[in-house]
Amino acid sequence: MASSTSSSAAVPGNVLIIGATGVIGQYITSAIISSGVAAKVTIFTSPSTAAAAPGTPKHKLLSEWKSTGKVHVVTGDVNNADDIRAAYRGQNTVVSALGRDSLLSQIELLRIAEEDQDSSVQWFLPSEYGTDIEYDAVKSPHEKPHQNKLKVRAFVRDHIKRLKVTYVVTGPYLDMFLALSPVPEAQANGGYDVAGKRAVVVGDGEGKVGFTSMPDVGKFVVAALRHPEAAYGKALKVQSLVTTPNAILQEFEKQTSSKWQVEHTPLDKLRQLEEQSWQAGKPYATGFTLRRIWGEGGTLYEKTDNESLGVKDEDLESLSTIVGRAVRGEGW
Repeated sequence: MASSTSSSAAVPGNVLIIGATGVIGQYITSAIISSGVAAKVTIFTSPSTAAAAPGTPKHKLLSEWKSTGKVHVVTGDVNNADDIRAAYRGQNTVVSALGRDSLLSQIELLRIAEEDQDSSVQWFLPSEYGTDIEYDAVKSPHEKPHQNKLKVRAFVRDHIKRLKVTYVVTGPYLDMFLALSPVPEAQANGGYDVAGKRAVVVGDGEGKVGFTSMPDVGKFVVAALRHPEAAYGKALKVQSLVTTPNAILQEFEKQTSSKWQVEHTPLDKLRQLEEQSWQAGKPYATGFTLRRIWGEGGTLYEKTDNESLGVKDEDLESLSTIVGRAVRGEGW
């Protein structure tokens, strides 16, 4: 992978965002627009999203962004090479926020950016926000939810020579971690029910987990764009905070002025449920695997890249702020 910073003055320059209106994409896009880090922001989206009915969430997002006067929207199919080539024209940096089901599309996006002679793209940030897929050299290659991201990284290692690539690895989103699944069979993987004053905690609740809030994911992407010299060719490990399920519970109890009912799922039981859910083809199997990884300490680092990106603790959201949103029903 190329790592030279000789053209750093040209990046991020004009930024193209793919997957802008998605779950995490909206936070990343809003942060990039408001930061002014890009000379120009272009959103590549599907014709159906661009034509979303007034009053729908995606229509509201696009209208809000376009009202800033800083955003241009282009439409096309993320799996159509001609549409991608057209979208790439005049762009220096591509930020992907594609969801889990579309991750493999990034291989073609990267190939076009790398090989197209007319491509002006110099820097690509794949959709890697979330759990570290190369945390454990022994276990990580075999985790089922990691497989598509691992294929993208393998393609980058084997085929990308000119293009600069940066992964922004954030660990789990605390906003999502707080939510107790509405599916009863999936609730054993943990969460917090504000209305019912009920928590389900994995293990004894004292295991530390590194989290990033969804708004902070956007901040970290902006920080990476501001510091190409610290980001080129790297898998950046960033976090808002490290805490425990019990500390989160205590914050909920404090903010709701009440004592909550608590249930525990031992890690061995979680592993059993994980295996059963994958065998049965359940859609929530991924959640069991990720919660098991987090419960095993798969989000903890001796040192993160926060400092190298110029991000200080006071720049990031606190546990009380994130829990407060959940208490008010303003979660993701």
